[in-house]
Amino acid sequence: MPHDPKFIRNFAIIAHIDHGKSTLADRILEVTGALSEREQRAQFLDNLDIERERGITIKAQTVRLPYVQDGVEYQINLIDTPGHVDFNYEVSRSLQACEGAILVVDATQGVEAQTLANVYLAIENDLAIIPVLNKVDLPSAQPEEVARQIEQVVGIDATGAVQASGKTGIGVDKILEAVVARIPAPKGNPDAPLRALVFDSWYDPYRGAVVMVRVIDGVLKKGQRVRFMSTGRDYDVTDLGVFAPHPSALKDLGVGEVGFFAAAIKSVHETKIGDTITDGVHPSTDALPGFKEVKPMVFAGIFPTDSVEYEMLRDALSKLNMNDSAFVFEPDTSEALGFGFRCGFLGLLHMEIIQERLEREHNLDLITTAPSVVYQVYLKTGEQRTVENPSRLPEVGLIDHIDEPIYRVTIHVPAAYVGAVLGLCQGRRGVQKGIQYAASDRVIISYDLPLGEVLFDFHDKLKSVSRGYASMDYELEGYQTADLVRVDMLVNGEPLDALSVIIHRENSAFRGRQLASKLKDLIPRQQYEVAVQAAIGAKVIARTNIRALRKDVTAKCYGGDISRKRKLLEKQKDGKRRMKKVGRIELPQEAFLAILKIDET
Repeated sequence: MPHDPKFIRNFAIIAHIDHGKSTLADRILEVTGALSEREQRAQFLDNLDIERERGITIKAQTVRLPYVQDGVEYQINLIDTPGHVDFNYEVSRSLQACEGAILVVDATQGVEAQTLANVYLAIENDLAIIPVLNKVDLPSAQPEEVARQIEQVVGIDATGAVQASGKTGIGVDKILEAVVARIPAPKGNPDAPLRALVFDSWYDPYRGAVVMVRVIDGVLKKGQRVRFMSTGRDYDVTDLGVFAPHPSALKDLGVGEVGFFAAAIKSVHETKIGDTITDGVHPSTDALPGFKEVKPMVFAGIFPTDSVEYEMLRDALSKLNMNDSAFVFEPDTSEALGFGFRCGFLGLLHMEIIQERLEREHNLDLITTAPSVVYQVYLKTGEQRTVENPSRLPEVGLIDHIDEPIYRVTIHVPAAYVGAVLGLCQGRRGVQKGIQYAASDRVIISYDLPLGEVLFDFHDKLKSVSRGYASMDYELEGYQTADLVRVDMLVNGEPLDALSVIIHRENSAFRGRQLASKLKDLIPRQQYEVAVQAAIGAKVIARTNIRALRKDVTAKCYGGDISRKRKLLEKQKDGKRRMKKVGRIELPQEAFLAILKIDET
């Protein structure tokens, strides 16, 4: 029988990265007795190897826990969400399945950039928020000061904030008590036709696509015929269950319950995140409000180093795409690199994670081109084009103007480093939007910055100028016209489409010189002189030469007339000239990474 909704509590844990969400989730699993002592391990809900190594959560996880209070057993559904800005689509769709959120704030570091971003997502979804001051066991903890920051910066009442420690388990009981007392029970009509919200899906090689749902109205049963409202397709539920925290089978899920089902669905593309599932025989007419469509903002080419691995790469990308709706890819070709794929990501960390998973889980050897952002190009004919690959930018003479994406970047930094951070933002064509003091020594700076400038190691530079104390969050503000040009790199007169980059005109000569000198160091010397040039259209803006390797052909020529030596040298020169015409230059992987690390000196 489905659980009585008034004894169900659905909540998420939200926080800035490294504020202790996953560790706190471990303690909650421990206190509720969901895991035996033998099964316990740190960051239990982080399943991917890469999550455990990096100490970050990438995929949101759900777990059903029993909790007894005053003799009444409650069903608690906990959703552990990622904290990094690149994965906040995971946070937003997880919050749609909840009535409340635990806001974890590090009592030693205070409110950080993504604390705010995630709280605003929770407020947008109308959730009850319980502030938790974590790490209060540390000597440097300042719970009173941080509670004041939560009230001033976030704007929510922190008088009932729970002081806790995910490491030692202090205050975990109080958190669970607050969940029962302050988070509302789910509402819904058990007698109405089934309506369930899809908020995650993944691919299982034996069962097909597995769908994570939250039941809003009605009952979802094993063997039931269900319909996906966005596609209109019907399926028969073959498996139904929950994670508690290990998968356990159920016969039905009632109002407010969270669980998963399989129905021999061939692809995750048929299970659209944010879709409504209803009964196939007696369907509901009203769909639930879905999620915002996630649009990738960063694009890069991924090519196999060996063309034989092209099919393997396509299969690997398809499998990752099944588990990650925010990641997109399409076939691409490059003169320099052959056949590959143009992939879209939410940000640089997202790109890094995907690349690492491809290499590690699928054993592929890859070349990744420099990332670029999505530009809106307006032609003189009045046509508008979306360009995410620099090599596809139309000819200069055809373009009327180009709009680039602008991000509102919010930076939290100690007062001592404000000057350095302002200098960094100004140097990246930033427009200051505000400075606010969150506390006597904590400053919130907001800037509008072109995404193209944020991509180029902005985060690394920010950490460097603030000695690691600054944190940042960003969101798309809109598009703005800018004087942008495409800089092409030519090696031995041949343009390398994979190394093209779209950049602001005033930075183009400087970038071109930097890149040319970088490539000079990275391209192996040939038997003939090689010219490395940076060009905008037909105009060369920077050039450097790679000197030829030269064999001493006159070594065996002892004495005699000087003309004998000249003849040998002329013969060598003719040979080098012929080689230069037909010679192809192998570019190492470092040449493509050079664009990413161009500012390193």
